[in-house]
Amino acid sequence: MKMFNTLSGKIEEFKPIKDGEINMYVCGPTVYSYAHVGNMCPVIIFDMVYRYFKYCGYNIKYASNFTDVDDKIIKAAKEAGITEKELTEKYIKIYLDDVKALNCLDIDYRPKVTETMDEIIAYIKLLMDKGYAYQSGDDVYFRVSKIEDYGKLSKQVLSDLDAGNRVEVDENKENPFDFVLWKKTKEGITWDSPFGKGRPGWHTECVVMINKLFGDNIDIHGGGIDLKFPHHENEMAQSEAAAGTNLANYWMHNGHVMVNGVKMSKSLGNFITAHELLEKYPANIIRLSILKTSYRLPFDFTEQLFKECGTINDKIYNALKQANLEIQLHGIKVGNIKKDEKINQIMDEDFNTSNLITYLLELIKELNNKIRAKEEFSDVYDKIMLINYILGLEYDFITLSEDDKDIYNKWLEYRNNKDYENADKMRNILIERKII
Repeated sequence: MKMFNTLSGKIEEFKPIKDGEINMYVCGPTVYSYAHVGNMCPVIIFDMVYRYFKYCGYNIKYASNFTDVDDKIIKAAKEAGITEKELTEKYIKIYLDDVKALNCLDIDYRPKVTETMDEIIAYIKLLMDKGYAYQSGDDVYFRVSKIEDYGKLSKQVLSDLDAGNRVEVDENKENPFDFVLWKKTKEGITWDSPFGKGRPGWHTECVVMINKLFGDNIDIHGGGIDLKFPHHENEMAQSEAAAGTNLANYWMHNGHVMVNGVKMSKSLGNFITAHELLEKYPANIIRLSILKTSYRLPFDFTEQLFKECGTINDKIYNALKQANLEIQLHGIKVGNIKKDEKINQIMDEDFNTSNLITYLLELIKELNNKIRAKEEFSDVYDKIMLINYILGLEYDFITLSEDDKDIYNKWLEYRNNKDYENADKMRNILIERKII
């Protein structure tokens, strides 16, 4: 298994910390509004990664958090006239409903910042005790200068960065790139701490939740490319300070989200929520649109892309619909193949879902040919279903009653005997019942 590691900047052989086990963490949403498609790209991509490792037989544990305390949450709650908890619980439910509607598997852990506060405060105190953090003015900051190789994840060199453009300049900081660990405030929900009443900085939350769930070092840390700097860089810096680890052995980042060739942005008016997308397209088409290209490349959502993926989805559905009829009518045994060498060859090259979809379409063509030729097709069908599992494609087919089977067989009999009048009657019943 080979995968691209953002930390090294190259394709590497994947080796888990413990044989047969994987711990994976993916940054989740800040729940103050509807999730946008930029939030959902990593959800679908890492659902695919989760599925593939499960298919390979790994005992994989997957966590993704909710940031449920934030300035945006406070502002949105005030505008709505409700508490922050009421707001976040509302959008957590909507988010989880959207995730389920996108055919994503349930994951193992969904920690919340508000439920990790004791550990966050203890972690900040540890960083202060070790000399990596300091209190200045009302806030606590992390000393970036203490990390000799700061910037190694994002390939940034501090001396080359323009502080005014990359980070907010604060006169209380020793260094412009020092970041807030604890913000002293009276606005919104706050917690008591040795540093004063307030709430944590964003960059500390995820590293602490990872520590709480998995310990100081995990196998895979994922998220969108926008998080690489400063969020993931700052997570790694804190982990290096507190525990001497890179936090994760492999860092995975998916590409930017584009809409018709332009990066998605609220200010440009091309902002799409996952909710809106699901109202317009089935989950299978959305997943195919995202997985049709390498996860590391930009995702450009266009009407043409959705149209192409709709055609792909129809080909898969129509072939499997006919196959399921044959399986039920003739008692064909399926589900015997649990692994396919070609699937592994394709996916072991950095999760090459683009080539996997190409292979899927080749198998669909083979399945259609075998059904037409009345040949055994269970092996091809099983391979298709394995790929569908990895890609998260789901299809529902009617379970035939004995009466359905009888009508179907009569249709075939009348048609073979060229009794087209009665064949048409049977065919109309089958169409009405959505069997053909």
